[in-house]
Amino acid sequence: MENLINKLKALKTDLYNTDFLLTWEKNSDELKQVLLVAEILRNLRDKNISTKVFDSGLAISIFRDKSTRTRFSFASAANLLGLEVQDLDETKSQIAHGETVRETANMISFLTDIIGIRDDMYLGAGNAYMREVGQALDEGYNKGVLPARPGIVNLQCDIDHPTQSMADLLHLKKYFGSLENLQGKKIAMTWAYSPSYGKPLSVPQGIIGLMTRFGMEVELAYPKGYDLIPEVIEVAKKNANKSNGSFKIVNSMDDAFKNADIVYPKSWAPYEVMKTRTALLQNSDTKGLDELEKKCLAQNANFKSWECNEEKMKLTKNGEALYMHCLPADISGVSCKEGEVSSTIFEKYRIDTYKEASWKPYIIASMMLNNRFENPAKVLENIFSSERARKLI
Repeated sequence: MENLINKLKALKTDLYNTDFLLTWEKNSDELKQVLLVAEILRNLRDKNISTKVFDSGLAISIFRDKSTRTRFSFASAANLLGLEVQDLDETKSQIAHGETVRETANMISFLTDIIGIRDDMYLGAGNAYMREVGQALDEGYNKGVLPARPGIVNLQCDIDHPTQSMADLLHLKKYFGSLENLQGKKIAMTWAYSPSYGKPLSVPQGIIGLMTRFGMEVELAYPKGYDLIPEVIEVAKKNANKSNGSFKIVNSMDDAFKNADIVYPKSWAPYEVMKTRTALLQNSDTKGLDELEKKCLAQNANFKSWECNEEKMKLTKNGEALYMHCLPADISGVSCKEGEVSSTIFEKYRIDTYKEASWKPYIIASMMLNNRFENPAKVLENIFSSERARKLI
């Protein structure tokens, strides 16, 4: 604990009162601070030491898409720090009657510390919505409407899934021993066949945008036509150059798996399809969406061989690469005849994926704490050195 806190003190960061929307907007020290605070919070929690740094206040969640892990992780993180969660159900709010984003953002924020937003369904809209909420909060605070400006945590948007990718990074740090040990490790972020379509691009984009920051050999694999947002590809290339890592795009799952230390097979819809889907969704074109789904499912069916199975895992380093997934995974032989991963591979690494997911509440709590406290090292040091903590330890 003391070692972690001392490492935290040495970092130069500017996370206080700053939203966490994209990992590549944060410098290396800021990413390390989020990881360290998450580790410290988990250590304290494991020792049954209270980390309720808030006496009151709300953590508002806005989920515009379905969620299990992230929804409960957000609620767990808020509770861990002493905040009460209030979910904004837009169907039960005045938004349905024409209330603007500007009005809603201010009306829910009088006693709010954190707003968590998941908006990943509309390409070109989710991250923009979060920034619009942020601008409304800035105005409310600057004009004296709000006593404090709530922080925003991106719980997944159309561009990035920072709480997922940061939890994945912390899982890798613990698995391999340190961030330094990730240098030169090969991670295959690959498209995988799924009997569904329309899954966001933000998970693969989040992985290539973050893992390239730590000198990893990141190989992105997908069938031709299943491209990601071009701007994010450029971010990954620049990150790899700066970290002395590498970034490569291939159109073969087998090539990506060869000598990989980590594999991350995940389905996503093509960039062009997501742009079309956004326009149809915004126009409430149900017929057009049905036609697009049929077309995409037929296209997906051409790539059923893109499954993480026993044969592909044999191609990885020593045939024992770490399998990762954001969950839920489409498991062949369980939920469908063909899927992202075979049931035998998933079962072999199932506990690992649960451990991977277990970091998300602490990552979100870390983002919350770093946003609201200017000196998180001091806050955590005070908790650790308290009389109750000493007795328990």
